[in-house]
Amino acid sequence: MKLRMILLMLILGLMGSSAPAAAQQPDKDPPKPNNARFGDPTTVAPEYQGFLYGVIVELNKDSMVLTKTKFGTDQTFKFNKKTKFIRDGKPNSLESMQKGDKVWVAVDKDKKSGDLIARKVITGVDLTP
Repeated sequence: MKLRMILLMLILGLMGSSAPAAAQQPDKDPPKPNNARFGDPTTVAPEYQGFLYGVIVELNKDSMVLTKTKFGTDQTFKFNKKTKFIRDGKPNSLESMQKGDKVWVAVDKDKKSGDLIARKVITGVDLTP
């Protein structure tokens, strides 16, 4: 009688502990989305994927300071003789840029000084690569 009671308790114990484990396993894996939560970022303006965005808060002949960049603080970008300026999809000059312009900047980093050098500064409504 005692042996039967022990076996019954053992069987009931095993059944009770295996049921929740079986219930936790889903029948199927959930479907995986084809893209990120807010869409595939490579389909939106792919020509600007490597550019930094910002708003000009300070501008002079040697550099500009941008705010609202991915760095979270105002960031300085220096110009050199190879820097290209584009406004409304057409080549332009530094003089066409002004405070408050929203710009996209292609950047190189100077290996010696660590300064950020603007290769290309683009602004305007008709943005082309």
